[in-house]
Amino acid sequence: MKQHIQDAGHRRGAARTWLRATLVAAVAVAALGLGAAPAQARGPAVGGKVAAGSLPREARRTYDLIFTGGPFPYAKDGVTFGNYEGALPQRRRGYYHEYTVPTPGARNRGARRIVCGGEKADWARNRPAACYYTDNHYASFREIRD
Repeated sequence: MKQHIQDAGHRRGAARTWLRATLVAAVAVAALGLGAAPAQARGPAVGGKVAAGSLPREARRTYDLIFTGGPFPYAKDGVTFGNYEGALPQRRRGYYHEYTVPTPGARNRGARRIVCGGEKADWARNRPAACYYTDNHYASFREIRD
């Protein structure tokens, strides 16, 4: 019985030593930044421009609807786009609005959107200041040019 208690105590001691060493190594790695991926700079992910005429047919239709004031086929069309990813230039909340670009064969709204921004006066005239197209669900955007 005495030997069994001594063996259990030895195992606990070894486990504590291993745990201590692991924690020391983790703290060292964290302090030195070893193994960490370099921090990505946050900022606009607008990768160039695209001519409105070069957009896919469904995107051109959506773009035209934006400038004529609708009607839009999706209930979420025209809702405020939060820009939480910081992919577009920073503006006050409510500046950007998103619109679905139908994706042929998709059973949901798909990944394609047009996001337009502008002040209230711009929207009252159906003339947003800028529009952006994404085909990868907000990962990157291209500014739409007429």
